[in-house]
Amino acid sequence: MGDPLRLYGMKALVTSAASGIGEAVARTLVKHGATVLAADTKDSGVEQHFAAVKGILGHAEDLTDVVRMPALIDEAVGRLGGIDILVNEFPLQPDAPLTQRDAALKRLLDARTQLILAICRAALPHLKKSPAGRIINTGFLRSTFAADGIAACANAEQSLAALTRALAAETGEFGITANYVQPGAVMTPVSREVFRKNKALRDHCIAHSAAGRVGEPVDVAKVVLFLASDDAVFVSGGGISVDGGRTDV
Repeated sequence: MGDPLRLYGMKALVTSAASGIGEAVARTLVKHGATVLAADTKDSGVEQHFAAVKGILGHAEDLTDVVRMPALIDEAVGRLGGIDILVNEFPLQPDAPLTQRDAALKRLLDARTQLILAICRAALPHLKKSPAGRIINTGFLRSTFAADGIAACANAEQSLAALTRALAAETGEFGITANYVQPGAVMTPVSREVFRKNKALRDHCIAHSAAGRVGEPVDVAKVVLFLASDDAVFVSGGGISVDGGRTDV
């Protein structure tokens, strides 16, 4: 874990990378030797954001359109020369924090599943060529769910866990691992806006964190780094919660 360049020569595609967790992941991976294509939406300014950052190439793409995922993979392969690491996070956010397992949650989960499957299927031929293929899926922020949305939050993680296990089973014979990280309450631009409108939700998240604080994007990025590295070569089909511990278990 101490090698500062343990991703040397690795090529990574990180989605939703212009800010928040995605940005922290992109910067952390490049800091440890990887070259990164940082993709985000056309209005995110991702290309300008990383223009002066060595090792990170910005790319604007429609990250909510399943049909665009093969083109995104082609862009990454063309600019990086291949893909070793695929970090998936998509800009899917409800109009207001979800409270229960309702139709809005189902639409959100269905959209995430379809996007992850589409990008992974497009990336698979290239990941098969990698000596250390990695798929890492990122779960929804705790701010996606209202204070009383515990069941909905658990359902969302279970959905991601099942999808990731299926990907691990499908890709394991090729030496590819598939895992997920489940953030808790993490202060990203999206969650900051949610908490600004709903300070009671922010206070609830802090009160129910064993660490007694809201997390930072880099807290999640460090776990992604572990899963992307050889330290996690025999870790697949599982998930790691990055929430500071919970008091409501």
